[in-house]
Amino acid sequence: MEIDVFAAAHRSDWERLEALVRRRRRLTGAETDELVDLYQRVSTHLSVVRSSGADPVLVGRLSGLVARARAAVVGASDPAWRDVARFFTEVFPAVLYRLRWWWILTSLGTVAFASALAAWVVLDPEVMGALGTPESIRAYVEHDFANYYVEHPGASFAARVWTNNAWAAAQALIFGVFGCLPTIYVLVLNGANLGVAGGMMIAHGKGDVFFGLILPHGLLELTAVFVAAGVGLKLGWTLIAPGPRPRLRALGEEARPAIAVALGLVLVLFISGLIEGLVTGYVHTTWLRIGIGVAAEALFLAYVFTLGRRAHRAGEYGDIRERPAEAPVAG
Repeated sequence: MEIDVFAAAHRSDWERLEALVRRRRRLTGAETDELVDLYQRVSTHLSVVRSSGADPVLVGRLSGLVARARAAVVGASDPAWRDVARFFTEVFPAVLYRLRWWWILTSLGTVAFASALAAWVVLDPEVMGALGTPESIRAYVEHDFANYYVEHPGASFAARVWTNNAWAAAQALIFGVFGCLPTIYVLVLNGANLGVAGGMMIAHGKGDVFFGLILPHGLLELTAVFVAAGVGLKLGWTLIAPGPRPRLRALGEEARPAIAVALGLVLVLFISGLIEGLVTGYVHTTWLRIGIGVAAEALFLAYVFTLGRRAHRAGEYGDIRERPAEAPVAG
């Protein structure tokens, strides 16, 4: 094949396609049909030129033109802000709503365990004695617990808390793949820390201090950790009991929405970190501190059970959006 003759015969089509691609956001209906037709025609030209192997420069030019035309035809480049908005208004809340019973039951179970442990610490002097010397416990109750929230500058403390909590949530979620047990261990560890601290404070008449400092940030922070753990347990259970699906396929179908949860929780934990770093230790009116925490938790739950329920009922699953693999064919 004489490549120069072929190029001369079809150059007008290539130039017209390039012009339409540049104006793709302002095309009329007829021009849109022409764009589809030229895209298919130039794709064929590319195949012919590529098979001849005669002109790599022309192959490169046509490859770039066909790629840009395909993006214009299938609409593959939505603005980034639309993807972000869709993620936070549909994908993330829909997954949270769909998996709600996993993290709700995880929350209830962990809080029940922490409460039982706190009661044991309060009611059994031997348990209290095993936690430390009277002097160390007194220092913790009267000074160390409250000082933890103000001993570092608020902004740097918030950043550190955010990092620590994001890591804890990531562990709770990812470890679920290994048969649920590592995630359960993370929950037990968090519940034990909460129960022991609460038991020591309550036993020494500092229950108001404990709840006044834990609730502002802890409601949202612990909810985020429980969500991560619940999703992790769902992943682990999918491996154990995949149902009619092949095990690896079932894991993949649940793992992709789990990634959406992990990404969304980064923002949730950022907000709880700001509350812990800038509110818990620095707002001295107890009811106002707790009110901020309750409001943050209420907004999160409203977000899940309004936007999430709506998106879930509309068919949002949280998996990767399917896009057409080929360009549409003009009829």
